[in-house]
This record gives sequence, structure tokens and C-alpha cells, in this order.
Amino acid sequence: MNTVTRLGGFALGLAGIFGTAYGIGHVTGPSAPVAESRHGGGAAHGEGPAGHGEHDETADRSPGGLLVSDQGYTLEPVAAPVGEFAFRIGGPDGRPVTGYEVAHDKRMHLVVARRDLSGFRHVHPELASDGTWRVATPLTGPGQWRAFADFTPTGGEPLTLGVDVTVPGVLTERPLPAPATSTTVDGYTVTLTGAPQPGRTAPLTLTISRDGQPVTDLEPYLGAYGHLVALRRGDLAYLHVHPDGTAGDGRTPPGPAVTFVAEVPSAGSYRLYLDFRHGAAVHTAEFTVVAGAHGHN
Repeated sequence: MNTVTRLGGFALGLAGIFGTAYGIGHVTGPSAPVAESRHGGGAAHGEGPAGHGEHDETADRSPGGLLVSDQGYTLEPVAAPVGEFAFRIGGPDGRPVTGYEVAHDKRMHLVVARRDLSGFRHVHPELASDGTWRVATPLTGPGQWRAFADFTPTGGEPLTLGVDVTVPGVLTERPLPAPATSTTVDGYTVTLTGAPQPGRTAPLTLTISRDGQPVTDLEPYLGAYGHLVALRRGDLAYLHVHPDGTAGDGRTPPGPAVTFVAEVPSAGSYRLYLDFRHGAAVHTAEFTVVAGAHGHN
């Protein structure tokens, strides 16, 4: 049975505590202690199982997105007009970072997900000269959200930082959908083959069809034919992966199947979000998967 919660008064109280608001939400602080990790951004980075940038050794790293501050870099929300979402990345010198590497066509990937995993957006803010990133708010309704900034500072390592945001209003919590191997979105059917394995890489193949016919003309999106984010139920540990091959490399077909090589940090339930571009539009297919024999939904 769904649980209905009123967040308006709660959010106003938090706004007084933290003193920062942006878009239509209020910053409520990180879900994990603010700390710096000795190892960096975690399993969210690197090619294949690790996400953006070149492959680095991530087996000893904690998952991405659980920290608001790491390696001297801090995700700092910025006050903004209603309808806008703004933030900065504070650097080790205490000043806003203005230099970023381009990773998969963009210098910043901002992902937001509701805490019950019923809402998801992946957007790309614009950087102002003062180091502030701005974008039309991706927060699509009331609830507690987690915002992830996925980036690589110039000369640094890839990082994913996260902060909690509350959007006031009446929230109807939604149960996590049951695991499934097929889903539909915008008239497309997406079928999943494979299952994530905790602590080791495993292939995940997503096959896209429309009206019973395979889609063989996927359009490039962020340099590839698909883009996958995985979030762990509970703490929303973040895993950002990309498919084998790149769009236009001469060996990777534009569908119907897009294969990812992913590694999840632990057993349990995960929500997968596949972005793909076709018909001049980006579509997002969602799946619940369970990793490990002892995972639960």
C-alpha cells in the first residue's frame, strides 16, 4: 500500500537549517557524512564498468555519489530562481572550479533521482564564467531527490558527488517495481539479457524494438548508442556505465542490441535507466534488477 507524506512543512524547516534553496527544491544535505575519500569517486568511473574517462582500478573504491565532498572537491548548491537548478563545484583551493574535461560529449552530467527511484532525469547544465552550473530544474515533482554531479576536473580524476534535495508538496511513495526483463517506453520495447554480479563485471545487453521490428538505426547519444545509469536501492549508490564500442567507430552496429559491461558493488536491488536516441528524441527505459543470490527486492 502506498504511503502518503506531506513534505511542505518539513522542507521549509530544512530550508531554515541549511539556508540554501534552488529551483523548486531545498537542499537537505548529503545522505552520507561529508568526507573526503582517499581513493576517489568510486565504481562510478572509468570505461566499461566504471563510466566516464579512462579505465582506472576501481575495485578498492567506494561507490560514487555517496559523498558531497571528495578529494577536495565539493558539490555546492547555489540559490537560483524558481524553475532553475544551480550549483558549483568547489575546488581544493576553495574557489569554484571552472576547468573541466569533456567526457562523452559533455563537461558535466547531472543526474537526479527520487529517493524511491520513481523519478529520474539526466541533463547537462551550462557553465557560467564564475563556475556556476545552471539548468532548467530537472526535479519533476514533490519528493526527496538525490542530485549527482558526474564530472572530471581538468587534470584530475573522474568524480561523482551527490547531495539530497527536497521538493515540497504531497508525496505518494511508490514501491519499487518488480524485477523484469522487458519494459516499454514511448512505443518502444526494450528487453534485458544478463544480470549484474556483485564485485565482478558482467555483460548487460539491452535490445530495442518498435512495433515488433528491431530498431537498427539508433542515433548517437553522448558519443554512443546507449547510456546506462544504475542506482542501488536504499543509499542510491551510483554506477554510470557505457556500452562496448562507440557510435561511428566502424564496428559497433546502431542497434538493435546495445551491450554494457557493468560491475555493481554489492548484492541487492538496483534500478537501471537506459537512455537511447531514436526519432530525434531521447527515450529512457527503466528496469529493476537483483544482483547476487541473496539480493532482495
